[in-house]
Amino acid sequence: MQHFSTDHGSYRNIKITIMYDGNPYHGWQIQNNAVTVQETFQKALNKIIGDDIDIKGCSRTDTGVHANMYCIGLKTSHPIPLVRLKAALNNYLPESIAVLDCEEMQLSFHPRYDCTQKQYVYKIWNNEVRNPFLNGYALYYRYKCDENVMNDAAQKYLGVHDFTSFCTPDKRRPGDFHRTVYISKVERKGDLVVFTVAADGFLYNMVRIMTGTLLRVAQGKISPDDISYILEQKDRHFAGPTAPACGLYLDKVIY
Repeated sequence: MQHFSTDHGSYRNIKITIMYDGNPYHGWQIQNNAVTVQETFQKALNKIIGDDIDIKGCSRTDTGVHANMYCIGLKTSHPIPLVRLKAALNNYLPESIAVLDCEEMQLSFHPRYDCTQKQYVYKIWNNEVRNPFLNGYALYYRYKCDENVMNDAAQKYLGVHDFTSFCTPDKRRPGDFHRTVYISKVERKGDLVVFTVAADGFLYNMVRIMTGTLLRVAQGKISPDDISYILEQKDRHFAGPTAPACGLYLDKVIY
């Protein structure tokens, strides 16, 4: 167990891995007048170890986006054993959030800045009939998708590119929009068409815009080769629409 000393005593740094259903929440980060995953998680922690907490998340997620794996950094001086912390959190958290693991880390560990790669998946229910059990967990798209053509287009995302065309402009400070994409593929699993993408980082709404553009390819409105042209334009207006949040999952975080 690693500790460091401050005026408030000896602290430890714990990585907590969770998964969550994003439907009840307005993303991870605390907001005014909106329920978020961070707020809900902190309330559970307060019941267990009081106010002696400093938590950081590995990523922002939008309203309605899910996570199969999300990492949190917790600094606390509380001596609770990891096994008890995991059990207590799973007792106090709502059914929409589950703790998978708790692990002691180096004091310098940061869940966001130490992450080397994130992987997302986007799920599309591709059938003429909607699936009630996937409402809120996959995009319902009734028209036939050719996953092979979509996969050909997805290959154009691979490598280092400026993804300005695949980012929603917002009030955040402008920065370098270059990202390195390591995995980009579209597969069919029965009636589910799944887009998987992994990169060293992602811009605001990047995966959802990449998905919306792949659906434009499926509709025959653009060709797979047009993806390269869209990237070169560095202009959001050239890419497809932003796909709904319901089908998006933060799938894996790599350190």
